[in-house]
Order: sequence, then C-alpha cells, then structure tokens
Amino acid sequence: MTDGEMQAYPLTLDKFLDHAAKWSGEAEVVTGRADAEPLRIGYAALRERSRKVSAVLTGLGVGKGDRVATLAWNSQAHLEAWYGIVGIGAVCHTLNPRLTEAQLASMVGQSQARLLIASSDLAPLARRIAARTPTLDRVLVIDNEVAGEPDDLETMLDAASNPVAWGGFDETTPAGLCFTSGTTGAPKGVTYTHRSSYLHTLRLLQADVLGLRSTDTVLAAVPMFHANAWGLPFAAPAAGARLVLPGRRLDGAHLASLINGERVTLAVGVATVWLGLVEHLEATGETTPTLRRVTVGGAPLAPALMERIEKGLGVTVQTSWGMTELSPVGSFAPPDDPDRAPHISGRPAVGIDLLLTDAEGRPLPDQRGAEGHLRVRGDAVVKRYFGETAPATDADGWFPTGDLARIDARGALIITGRAKDLIKSGGEWINPAEIEAVVSEHPEVSLAAVIGRPDPKWGERPILVVQTRETGSVTDDALLAPLRDRVAPWWIPDEVIRLERMPLASTGKIDKMRLRVDYGGC
Repeated sequence: MTDGEMQAYPLTLDKFLDHAAKWSGEAEVVTGRADAEPLRIGYAALRERSRKVSAVLTGLGVGKGDRVATLAWNSQAHLEAWYGIVGIGAVCHTLNPRLTEAQLASMVGQSQARLLIASSDLAPLARRIAARTPTLDRVLVIDNEVAGEPDDLETMLDAASNPVAWGGFDETTPAGLCFTSGTTGAPKGVTYTHRSSYLHTLRLLQADVLGLRSTDTVLAAVPMFHANAWGLPFAAPAAGARLVLPGRRLDGAHLASLINGERVTLAVGVATVWLGLVEHLEATGETTPTLRRVTVGGAPLAPALMERIEKGLGVTVQTSWGMTELSPVGSFAPPDDPDRAPHISGRPAVGIDLLLTDAEGRPLPDQRGAEGHLRVRGDAVVKRYFGETAPATDADGWFPTGDLARIDARGALIITGRAKDLIKSGGEWINPAEIEAVVSEHPEVSLAAVIGRPDPKWGERPILVVQTRETGSVTDDALLAPLRDRVAPWWIPDEVIRLERMPLASTGKIDKMRLRVDYGGC
C-alpha cells in the first residue's frame, strides 16, 4: 500500500495560452490601430502564431535561458513574441521606449540579449541600440505596415514550419526581465520566473483583486514594458477574457473608440491616462456605457482626480499598489469595498505579506495604525537583482520597498511617502540625484537640488532649485538643455527656482526638508 501521489505539473506560463486556446479559442485579442480597423485574432490562432515565433527564434539559435529583448507597444505581435519567447524557456527582456538610447543600451548590454524585437516605428531606435551593444546580433521588426520590409518578423513567420513544442523545463526557469530604478535610482534588473509569474497570475484572478471573468473585455492601457502590464497578458487568457491592446496611442479619442467599439468592461492603467479620456468625453459629449471599472496604480491618487474619473466615466475606480520587484502587484482595494478611498491601496492577497519596521529594520510592535518603513515578502517578490550577488532582502527574507506606510485597523495599506528623495510622476520614478549631477556640471551653478511638488495630473512633478554664482548669469533653458540628452524626457523639471543662498542642514548638506516646505507644497 502506498500513500498515493499527485501529478507533476510544472507551473509554466505557456500553459495559460494553451488553456485559452483549448477552452476559449474564439475569445479575441484586439489591437487598436491609428488609421485602420482594429486587428483581431482568437486565442487558438494566436497560440499557433506564437509557436511559429518560437520556431523562428529557435532557428536563429535562441535557446533556454537566452535573453530576447522587446522594444514594442501593446499589440498582438508583441503578445505573440512574449509567448514565443517564454514558451521555449528563453527570457523576455522588456524595454521602455521612453528611456534614453544610452539607458536602453546599458540595459541590453547587462542582459546580453542576442535579439531585439521592435515595433516598426521604434526600429530606428532599436538599430541605434544594437550599434552600441556588441552582444546584440539582430533586430527583428513587428507591426510593419508594409510587409516584406527588412528584418520583418511577419515574413519570417510565413516561412516558418514545424512549430516547436513548448514547456519541458523546470518551473523555476527565468521567464522575464524588467529593469527598474524604483528603489535606488540606479537601474536594476528584476528576473521573473515561470513559477513566480504563474502564482502572481492566480493572485490577480482572485475576486478581491482583479477578478477577471470570461465575460469581461479588458483594456490593457498599462504598457507591456511596465512590469509586465501588471500581469494582464497572462491573466486575460487564463480567464478566457477578451483582451484589448491599444497599440501606441493612449489619447482620449483613441481609447474612447476602442472602449465603445469593443464594449470594454474593465480598463487598467495609470490615472493620467483616464484623465485624458475624461477630458475627451467632456469635450465631445461622448459616453462609455459598457465600462464598469477602472483599475489604477502607479502614483497615489488625489481625491479630486478619483472623483472626476468616476463621474466622468460612470465607473468604479479600484486602487492598487505595487512595484516591479513584486511582479508587480502588492495590494488591491476590493472593487465593491464601501470604505474605499483614493489614499487606500487595499489589502494583500494570499501569497504576499507586509511588514512595517523602524528605520533600522526592526519590526514595529504594533503593525496597525503606526507609520513605518514597508517591507514585503512572497512567492513573486524579488530575492536578488539581476547580475548581483548580494541579496535584495534582509536576513528574514523581507524586501525593503523604500516606502513609508500605515496599515489601518482593517488591514488596508496606506502609502504615506518615500523614505528617500525619489519622485514618482505618472507612475514612473525620477531620481533627483541624476538630475542634480548634470545641472551641477554647469560652470555658473554653485548648488542644485531637485524636489517633488504635488501635481493634480501626474501625482508629482520635479522642480529644480539652484544657487548660481554671483559672477555671471544663466538662463533656465541653459540649465535644462543638458538634461535632454541624458535623462528621460519626463524627468526634466517643470520649473527653475533661483535662490541667493541655498538652505543647509546642520551637516552642511542641502536642507531638502526646508526646500519642500518652502517650494514643494509640503
């Protein structure tokens, strides 16, 4: 007599698309296009095309563990590339096209990706990255309007035969790589495994989290290069839900057309996207009657903005909190919570845990009601950054997020600030030290400081405070111009404030606390 045994079933991401193809094969993935009708494909057909991508990659020498970078917008072709990469055990390294060429080349150099798959409009940037990255052998182009252009992946798919089998590797095999500067300012790579992303997907599907159903049509306005589009490319096929991808355009007119044309029920993205949609509806008198819920994340949501989105779209706004290091979901406010509020990020679902500590990392004796430094651990939380030997966690496995937070009596998380000086604008992190270093190179600058100021649209925006030398003058444009080639465009401060004397703390360092009080609206 034996005790019995359960089947081995590796938790690999290819199973989500396999499941969708078999049980929801006609459910559509829809891609919005600027000057044409949306592109449509069912999950069954998308799976076959994704397997052809795998065959092309295998033919080009890509194997298990190899990194393949993508520089692309949310589209069917990008989704096919994702599954084609991870299905053979390779690693999908997503790149944010809003970063500078130098930043992107550095990331590709670190990952040692051999191939880069790029949207056609981003192909020139991709080729410039390749020219700066010796390990990058080839650029493949997707979403070409004209078939047969050089390095066109679509043409290669037409010639692909005998699609390769997926799976057959351990569930701890790396599946994704995404760089973030969210905790220190310096880009760091977070490696997602098949197991971690699989479990993260199951967490997303819980009713008090995203709660997707097969009857939903979900609009993924959060980019696929932004922490795996919050897991939607895996969650939608897992649930058999229709998935709408907007392509490059996220303006209000384009989103309204997609929402109404495809009868979208749930839309996911940062609050500034939905503000643009509201402004478009206010200007045109249009409505979005099928839309029931909007999920927001990234920057903290101002009460007035939440109210405007809910009234303007006729929806319930669902707040959340997360980080790239968390795959990215940390907590979600239940969509029907009667006590929901814009400052409340909800409770963590099973599989993730929160801890508040003091500045030295000692757990607070009372975890409810007191403000502390937020730490996290769980099945989809980073343990070690890509290429680093030291762990990113403490001795007990807790990852320090860099956020200050409270947990209320019901267990809901409230982010109260940042432990460091990083500025979060539109859901993206800005590192003041990098801006200050560039500005301080100007010969007329004595001291420079960058602080965040509350902004009704972006959450926060940077402003530059400078003390210039007495001998000479320098224009605002001369101070900001060097930044345009060295940092991402949204990092450039909105305003320059000049002081005769920069306030200094007792240590001799710039007193940023005083600057925030005087000029940051604190």
